[in-house]
Amino acid sequence: MNSIASSATGLSPFYVLYGYQPPVSATQDRAAIVPSAYQAAQRCRRVWTKARAQLLKSSAVYTRAANHHRIPAPSYQDEKMSNCKVLLLRTLEELEAEELKKFKWYLQQKGMLEKFPSIPKSRLENVDRVDLVDQMVQSYCVRTIQVAKMVLKLISRNDLVENFNVPEPEDILYECQQKLKFKLQKKSQYIFEKITKTGNSKLLSDIYTEIYIIIGETEDINVDHEVRQIETVSKKLEPPETIIRQEDIFKLQPGRDGPIRTLMTKGVAGIGKTVLTQKFTLDWAEDRTNQDIHFLFPFTFRELNVLKETKFSLVELVHHFFADIQEAGICRFDEFQVLFIFDGLDECRLPLDFHRNQILTDVTESTSVDVLLTNLIRKNLLPSARLWITTRPAAANQIPAECVDLVTEVRGFTDPQKEEYFRKRFTDKEMATKIISHIKISQSLHIMCHIPVFCWITASVLENVLKSKEGKVLPKTLTEMYIHFLVVQTKLKIVKYDSKADSGSHWNRENKEMIGSLGKLAFEQLQKGNLIFYESDLEECGIDVPAASVYSGVVTEFFKEECELYDNKVFCFIHLSVQEFLAALHVHLTFITSGVDLLKQSENEVPEHKPELKHLYQTAVDKALESPNGHLDLFLRFLLGLSLETNQCLLRGLLTPKGKTSQINQETIQYIKKKIGEDFSPERSINLFHCLNELKDRSLVNEILWFLKSGSLLTDKLFPAHWAALVYILLSSEKDLDLFDLKKYSASEETLLRMLPVVKASNKACLSDCNLSNRSCEALSSVLNSQSSSLRELDLSNNDLKDSGVQRLSAGLKSPQCQLETLRLSGCLITDGGCASLASALSSNSSHLKELDLSYNHPGDSGVKLLSEALMDPDCRLETLNLDHGGVQRLRPGLKKYACELTLDPNTAHRNLKLSADLKEVTKVKEQLLYPDHPDRFIERCHLLCREVLPERSYWEVEWKGMVHVAVTYGGIRRKGSWVYSNLGRKGQSWSLLCSDDGYIIRLDGKERSVSSRSSSRLSSLSSSSSSSSVSHRVAVYVDRPAGILSFYKVSSGTLIQLKTIKTIFKEPIYAVFGFRNFDSSVTLCSL
Repeated sequence: MNSIASSATGLSPFYVLYGYQPPVSATQDRAAIVPSAYQAAQRCRRVWTKARAQLLKSSAVYTRAANHHRIPAPSYQDEKMSNCKVLLLRTLEELEAEELKKFKWYLQQKGMLEKFPSIPKSRLENVDRVDLVDQMVQSYCVRTIQVAKMVLKLISRNDLVENFNVPEPEDILYECQQKLKFKLQKKSQYIFEKITKTGNSKLLSDIYTEIYIIIGETEDINVDHEVRQIETVSKKLEPPETIIRQEDIFKLQPGRDGPIRTLMTKGVAGIGKTVLTQKFTLDWAEDRTNQDIHFLFPFTFRELNVLKETKFSLVELVHHFFADIQEAGICRFDEFQVLFIFDGLDECRLPLDFHRNQILTDVTESTSVDVLLTNLIRKNLLPSARLWITTRPAAANQIPAECVDLVTEVRGFTDPQKEEYFRKRFTDKEMATKIISHIKISQSLHIMCHIPVFCWITASVLENVLKSKEGKVLPKTLTEMYIHFLVVQTKLKIVKYDSKADSGSHWNRENKEMIGSLGKLAFEQLQKGNLIFYESDLEECGIDVPAASVYSGVVTEFFKEECELYDNKVFCFIHLSVQEFLAALHVHLTFITSGVDLLKQSENEVPEHKPELKHLYQTAVDKALESPNGHLDLFLRFLLGLSLETNQCLLRGLLTPKGKTSQINQETIQYIKKKIGEDFSPERSINLFHCLNELKDRSLVNEILWFLKSGSLLTDKLFPAHWAALVYILLSSEKDLDLFDLKKYSASEETLLRMLPVVKASNKACLSDCNLSNRSCEALSSVLNSQSSSLRELDLSNNDLKDSGVQRLSAGLKSPQCQLETLRLSGCLITDGGCASLASALSSNSSHLKELDLSYNHPGDSGVKLLSEALMDPDCRLETLNLDHGGVQRLRPGLKKYACELTLDPNTAHRNLKLSADLKEVTKVKEQLLYPDHPDRFIERCHLLCREVLPERSYWEVEWKGMVHVAVTYGGIRRKGSWVYSNLGRKGQSWSLLCSDDGYIIRLDGKERSVSSRSSSRLSSLSSSSSSSSVSHRVAVYVDRPAGILSFYKVSSGTLIQLKTIKTIFKEPIYAVFGFRNFDSSVTLCSL
């Protein structure tokens, strides 16, 4: 039992996770403790220098400690401070009744005692001399004697002043602070990797590795499974988030007007929140950092839970945990800079009723711990104090947002920090390199190593495996890793606690019973949603508490035995994933041994029919998919992983491999694939792919990978399961998702909705010209409102979103989670109504928009005015606003908003081309016409240009007959000489679509490529007719010259069907040009 209790930290064993941090010399100015205390403090320190040296010489115990931390001088100040009360009482007893009355009167007068507060008359009425001493100490703490001297002089009893021969207040404060630092240093300096009977531990300062902390003011609650959150966050461990170091966490940040009073630090379980506060405490106690803080008081909510029914004042609560403060007589803290650390809000069992709890302002008034905390957080109580609260994200909303000045998030280890951890963890460099290489190969393991506690698990397992005979076969899946972890812990227990050699037979009856009981505890508490539990919970599962402590790597007791504050003991698994693994193991073992499906019935029920394993797995899949927050996702992965015979062999002795499980596994795999194809959220579908990975089936993923590699991905032929596989592959890619271009897959709203997780994980999303509507805007708004979104740039140009769509999108822009910096809404049918929504979003203090493109819309004068006023708002961060090319014509749907009026240029027409009188139609004829000579006329090729230079964005339609080229070209195209130089589609000069009754041919760079119906269906799903091979005699051209986009469409029954989009760079002005191959071929410019 002492193995865990002896830790005396209340901390989980993942504290091995941190590497060396060079010490900083304690050069801080001691005067910071109390402004007038420096000289007195120095005198006090000199007095004890010789005594301190003598102690170090005489005791071997102090020798090691001296190498790591200072030994505070022995102090008689506490005794003297206690004597102060006796001395004051004796002095008051020498006062006559009238003098005592005057003494009390002066204490009641405001401003009479210089800077010291008066004591209310109600507190001094009818008090005797003993009570008067208590009232004065309560009000003036260590300065009680100083106040007493002042009052004695006022009542002309200078003779009694000479009786006071006690330490100066500054001496008492400094000495008290040093004792507090010494105890906190002693408590915080060690971390425990594998807590054993001998207390195997390491110095935190030697192995601390910085973890990734960002500043992020967030209000939404991410209800996803925390492993899923880590998988999402692993894509985001790079700027633009503001990174902060732990020692700077309370320092004034750029852009903030005032100091930080209440700080909240969020992070998933095992990510390093507690060790962060421990390192902060240690650095303060060792005079390294934050010496502007006079007193630091760390609490855990586990400790406070036990005091739920006890009444304290704030002063009494501090005295309860920190006796040195009471002994020094300190009972007020408003003169000092105090920091309260409250670790583990997610484990709080106090009501924390901020709306109904009474208001409390007196630090000496007793009440419940719950009321104390709510008033402390609301700044009613000791508003000068600083507060630091740590929590898992799901519990953060217990604290009202207005009570929190700054939110930070612990993101765990970045990729370089993972390597740093493993290289510091192992002195054997070759082993460290092997482990790092193996983790990088397995994506699931690499992602999980963002969690520091998983790094410890991985290090424990891989070190053991590499040293064993089977060292060549390293675990690649999560299930394999946790099976090895369980085996390692069991072997450790046999060797270190049973004093037996590791003979290989570690699953004796005792160990099997213990694992069974721990599994039962894990499953029952997982069903209840409990992450911490008490001794009674263990006893209900048949667990002997001293025996459970032997498995210190699996279940950790958080009990500060040295404090002797309470008898209740709190337990939890070192990480939620360990609890979920043991829960899955318990469900599997129960089914194998008794045939009971715990997901459907209780353990004591007798099944009516003989159940089948495949039904157990199918039930687990269904229940995981039904979970709104995915709390069974990891449990499901482990349960399915345990179905593999290879994994069962790793647990031989604990369970018997069933054999011939391949058929059951295949049925389970097919069931999962079927579910992937159903209408579940992308997050649930992605977890099913992780489940397939645990079952070592990658067939679905490999199909998509083959299509992607071959370039033959036909998106209109994909089933829902394939879409889910595509999303999984993109999210699992080691490459950063910098740009997501929807048109690369399919320019449709349905495709966008299927691929939203990819949009969320990308830095930039190009969704222009994809036929999006209000429905897409609502979905994108949820992306912008997501805490896990990486999106910084969004292009929605050329979608008919209208004002209603922009209104939905603006709701996401107002979200505190939205980090979008660039938004392009060019050509989206926006009027003054949409501008009003955008202006409101720009004026919200959460908007990060720096660039907004509203060109080719119709904002009108009122819309321009609204946006201009928003630009003047001090909260608006917009740097670039584009309102060019506006007008009522921009409200036409589709690409017609860019319609331009073209006329044929007779000065360029070949002499075999006959033009209509209105210059809108041209036909190739056999006889040559008598056109006058002109330098712009085509001589060799049967071409002609249009007169107008094409605008930056232009759209036109033509009807054709015969065989014609519809193209764009630079004005400098050759008119005469070799016909080769005037060919349409020549490299870098012109781009052409050849239209004929046989189909369409794109001519680029001097080469011809047919545009088949397959190509058309792959590139666009604009309408059902896109798959048709029929030829329309009407085509359309769209040019976005600045963007370098040229698109050709066929027009069928008023519907645009994309034939080809070309990405290029237009280096000079371009013109529409037509070329004719056959006689009687013609082109007519259509009126739009």
